[in-house]
Amino acid sequence: MKLASAEPGEINPAGAAFWDQRYAVDDYIFGTAPNRFLASQAALIRPGLRALSVADGEGRNSVWLAERGAAVHAVDVSPVALAKAQKLAAARGVDVRFELADLLNWPWPQAQYDLVVAIFIQFAPPPERERLIAGIRLCLKPGGVLILQGYTPRQIAFATGGPGNPANMYTAEDLRDWFGDWTITHLHEHDALIDEGSHHSGMSALIDLVAVKPA
Repeated sequence: MKLASAEPGEINPAGAAFWDQRYAVDDYIFGTAPNRFLASQAALIRPGLRALSVADGEGRNSVWLAERGAAVHAVDVSPVALAKAQKLAAARGVDVRFELADLLNWPWPQAQYDLVVAIFIQFAPPPERERLIAGIRLCLKPGGVLILQGYTPRQIAFATGGPGNPANMYTAEDLRDWFGDWTITHLHEHDALIDEGSHHSGMSALIDLVAVKPA
């Protein structure tokens, strides 16, 4: 497992400190199994595919992708989370390129990935949120696939995970605004019980997206 560091000044100290504190427990706070929606899209994962896992946390999604033969680049702001992700990858016997970086200041590469996985990355409100979306749009290759799951604003009432600010959440209208010029093959807003560690557990207001960048 390779761990690359960002250039000086790229890390948001407040952001990193918040997540370091949250992840600084023995347990994997979001579990070690992949996100259920991501796993449901396993048919899209092929050996050799270049994948980016955005705000990957403790590695549950990047490790699962690597187990399926993808060449995975996983980025997160928390050194504590990345250390746990490295431990998980070693235990599962896979190689993942882990990078420590603040995605709000990260130099997103252009047209580098066949797949971008963005699972519960709702740590930023507008306008920072739109910078993340712009980065995702930039870094996928033509013909590349985005797999995204997040919370809708109704998640505030459930209070079973996610940020406390509804401005961070997604609506179907948001996703159509951001990716309407792509081919949206799946867009589903629904309530479901999830069990993803201690921090994502219970009935939740979810939205799922699979979109293909024009070739």
